[in-house]
Amino acid sequence: MKRIFLFLFLPILAFCDEDLAAKNSEFFGILTLIPPLVAIILAFITKDVIFSLLLGVLSGTFMISVSENGIFSSFIKAFTDLCARVIGSMADSWNAGILLQVLCIGGLIGLITKMGGTKALAIWLSQRAKTPLLSQISTWFMGIVIFFDDYANALIVGPIMKPVIDKFKVSRAKLAFIIDATAAPITGLAIISTWIGLEISLIKSSYEIIGITDINAFAVFIETIPYRFYNIFMLFFVLCTALMSREFGPMYKAEMAARSGELHKQHFTISNLDSQTFTPKEGIVLRKRNALVPILVMIVASFVGFYFNGLSTLEGETLEAVKAAPLSFMALRETFGGADASVVLFEAALFSSLVAVIMGISQKIYGVKEGIEIWVGGWKTMIITVVILLLAWSLSSVIKDLGTAKYLVEALSDTTPKVLLPILIFILGSFISFSTGTSFGTMGILMPLAIPLAHAVGTHYGLDGNELHSYMCVNISGVLTGAIFGDHCSPISDTTILSSMGAGCDHIEHVSTQFVYALSVGAITILLGYLPVAFGLSVWLSLLLGMTGVVLLLKIVGKKVD
Repeated sequence: MKRIFLFLFLPILAFCDEDLAAKNSEFFGILTLIPPLVAIILAFITKDVIFSLLLGVLSGTFMISVSENGIFSSFIKAFTDLCARVIGSMADSWNAGILLQVLCIGGLIGLITKMGGTKALAIWLSQRAKTPLLSQISTWFMGIVIFFDDYANALIVGPIMKPVIDKFKVSRAKLAFIIDATAAPITGLAIISTWIGLEISLIKSSYEIIGITDINAFAVFIETIPYRFYNIFMLFFVLCTALMSREFGPMYKAEMAARSGELHKQHFTISNLDSQTFTPKEGIVLRKRNALVPILVMIVASFVGFYFNGLSTLEGETLEAVKAAPLSFMALRETFGGADASVVLFEAALFSSLVAVIMGISQKIYGVKEGIEIWVGGWKTMIITVVILLLAWSLSSVIKDLGTAKYLVEALSDTTPKVLLPILIFILGSFISFSTGTSFGTMGILMPLAIPLAHAVGTHYGLDGNELHSYMCVNISGVLTGAIFGDHCSPISDTTILSSMGAGCDHIEHVSTQFVYALSVGAITILLGYLPVAFGLSVWLSLLLGMTGVVLLLKIVGKKVD
């Protein structure tokens, strides 16, 4: 859902009619919140994500139909509209690339597991990560290393670290949390990633609304990084929970249950690699390179693909500048920002799968036919993921057409005090992202509002020059971090779904354990981050204050996990 807006935000969504959204927002008012609330509440009550998403979409399509037709005919039209949206979600080129990427990575995981690569890597890591603490830090570090894309993070780190985490009786819920908490936060901070193109374009176009056309959007993006309090505090929070061996809330219960040997839940996992299909053959030599080489090939192929795919989109002076200095930081920024991530990641996953098949054949682990069967078997393990993503995308399109986000923005965007504006933008972004399950969509919705509003409020309170610029950077950060915070809390977010599946964790357990942690870090973000900065405290002191708050929170509220 986040990714769909990178490709489709400027050209209007196929399902989206802005006039229709405005009309529905005015007609239904607060009732536009029904579809996301139905999906979210039912997910917690029934523990069934697919059923909850299905009813969420159906309630939305029924509301859209009722506004134009009678009640009885709307039941039929609601169902047909649901089917059309699912088909449309699958037919979209961006979504298709993401689905194929997910399926190919499932096949790749099957291949490297059959070759014994996953087992060999897990043994090697477990020999070095000799405690639950080190196993969690290793997972955190791997999440940091895969900084360029949050989807790649969620789909790679989980399958590799599951055996290590299980060996030391760390809960799958904690593994899913570490994956989720290092995916979007680090990608959102990275200056070269699959996110930066949309973020920079939104900043630039939003400045144009207030008549500033010569702004260096990338420079503004860089200046907002110290103000990304939620991202920074969350990354620090994950590290502290491991170093201090302290947890609280549902995560503490999950960790204590895991330490006592209680089996984890495995509903809606990406794959069950313990099945006979993927069990390494007896007698084969376990080699780490059987896992490392295909994964490194995928990472390198992704970087190369981002460069050349993005290069093909450049033109004019930008293209000439890149050709003049093809390996400069500017060239990497422009090419990565312009790349179609869905296509590149699919290509990289497919290419690395071919490498894995060839490696298995060359080592006589399997033949060509068996290698293809294993790869296809890996695809089959991802079907649940595909179904959930299709329904989540369909829900996003329903919410857009109902005007849910439009209603929220109009209801909460009145003139506000200067000190409170960054906090309110952060909270509004969080609520929209939580309700819709899309951080990219939230950025697209709020950025054109936040920049003009921050400029108007700052000017009203007499800020000028550097003061006004810094104030606007704080509010831009509120959009970018609020979107990630809400996405972290949302059970219908695609990265939340992929993180739980990558970790082999029950999705609702992941949501319930992460929710308390996300809220805690969100509260620190507001009280020790945005609020002090809004009152004039240095951003660096606010960062130090927030990190101190994280440590004290774990020290006071957290309980020791032996």
